[in-house]
Amino acid sequence: MKRARRLDEMKTTFGAEQVSEAERRGAVTGLFDRIAPRYDLMNDLMSFGTHRLWKRVMVARAVAHLGDAPGPVLDLAGGTGDIALALRRHLADRPIIVADASAGMLGVARERAGERAGDRLDTLHAPAEALPLADNSVALVTLSFGLRNMTDPGGALREVTRVLAPGAALVLLEFSKPAAWFAPLYGLHARHVIPRIGAAVARDRAAYAYLVASIERFPGREDIARELAAAGLTLVEDRAFMFGIARLHIAVKP
Repeated sequence: MKRARRLDEMKTTFGAEQVSEAERRGAVTGLFDRIAPRYDLMNDLMSFGTHRLWKRVMVARAVAHLGDAPGPVLDLAGGTGDIALALRRHLADRPIIVADASAGMLGVARERAGERAGDRLDTLHAPAEALPLADNSVALVTLSFGLRNMTDPGGALREVTRVLAPGAALVLLEFSKPAAWFAPLYGLHARHVIPRIGAAVARDRAAYAYLVASIERFPGREDIARELAAAGLTLVEDRAFMFGIARLHIAVKP
């Protein structure tokens, strides 16, 4: 599958299919509603647990980039709440909002937060492209493995810029283009192993076939840097994980 150069190229695709934006929104939301109960287990199996190490770095860098601006931390496409709960351990007094378009994923996040005393999270059922939050009101946005699944990823980045306070950061962790020598090995794992795990564990092979396709189609490092700049953000930090399979971008609103 050809890798996109611009985020706008993803607005009318669902895996290898061409669809309308409305069809994409419904298909992706329905997919995550279905797989929410086994999502965290699947991530562990697909990545052999390495996603937890990447997210640990992400959370540490997010905390380091949290300035003095008042307002909440927004975990966008926050899914089952793993990033938000990790942030809570560092930010005891800061409001933390988990926003997601999938009601099923937010239900899991609420259950996880309710299992432990002190894990206070607010949840917001809303698409990333239309957040019911005021301009310049958010102190930090985290976004982990969710940008590629949004109906309008470029629009979501512009919405992040709108709600961020001046000087505040977006901390973005997403799949990327792996190193050329490693790409064939990773491709075999992604195309053949991950859908089989999805069928056996999540009982939804089609969902994980889509997720693999979305990874293969997502733009690479330089293109995402351009998209961040186009959205009005200044890239200040960029690091790769596991030969470029995943990449952490940190960008600040001037």
